[in-house]
Amino acid sequence: MCSSDLNSLRNDIDAIGALPVILPGADGAQRLSVPLRTLAQFSFTEGLNQISRENGKRRVVVQANIRGRDLGGFVSEAQQKVASGVKLPSGAFVEWGGQFENLKAAQSRLGLVVPVCFILILALLYAALGGIAPALAVFSAVPLALAGGVFALVARGLPFSISAAVGFIALSGVAVLNGLVMMTSIRKRLDAGLPLETSIVDGALERFRPVLMTALVAAIGFVPMALATETGAEVQRPLATVVIGGLITATLLTLFVLPAICRLVLRSGHRSKEGEMPTAYSYDPTPAE
Repeated sequence: MCSSDLNSLRNDIDAIGALPVILPGADGAQRLSVPLRTLAQFSFTEGLNQISRENGKRRVVVQANIRGRDLGGFVSEAQQKVASGVKLPSGAFVEWGGQFENLKAAQSRLGLVVPVCFILILALLYAALGGIAPALAVFSAVPLALAGGVFALVARGLPFSISAAVGFIALSGVAVLNGLVMMTSIRKRLDAGLPLETSIVDGALERFRPVLMTALVAAIGFVPMALATETGAEVQRPLATVVIGGLITATLLTLFVLPAICRLVLRSGHRSKEGEMPTAYSYDPTPAE
């Protein structure tokens, strides 16, 4: 009997009901048989094709693909609708897994990694500049860079994701690097004895093109990722958009706002050095008697 005959037999209730069932008989007596339909009833009903279990409990998986919106917002809305419109039987419960479970785990890790990264950046700035005030002045580029990244995401209608969070971390490093380059140039002139105003103007003008080129190279390099549409673009677009938008605002701060902040921050230190110089180099021109 071929496989097609077997399949047709499985779908034929009359054929299944006609299958003989051998009855028990006495020793030496002929054993009789009865059709299966006399012992059981057959009918077609809808049911599960497969029963899955996890930890000894039955499990039914419902899957969905999300397009055009963020995963976290979709799951939050779905949870509200399930809680208000679905009455689960006794003993049943709902768990949200898959990519959403990975998203929650990644968010918990980023909640620890991001503050640690910012603290390390501030500590490195303090070690490089030798003071908390100059370090905070350079670190002020980070909030404006983050704001630019957020505005870029909103302007393009992209949701916040893990790749966008990684873009914020990379953006913070580039923004701080440009500020550190300019602050170092200004303090180098101050250490050489130039006036504060001259040091700020000359240092800013000297580092204008390096800071601008650094930002342009990074931003232009991320343009293909920001415009990507092929497979994997949902990961590339948020990261590139955050970096490009943040670099625009961070560069404006570094070129135009940071010199003004340096004037406020370095003024007190420069005055104290000027007040110490007459004491260090003073002498009495009157000859001793």
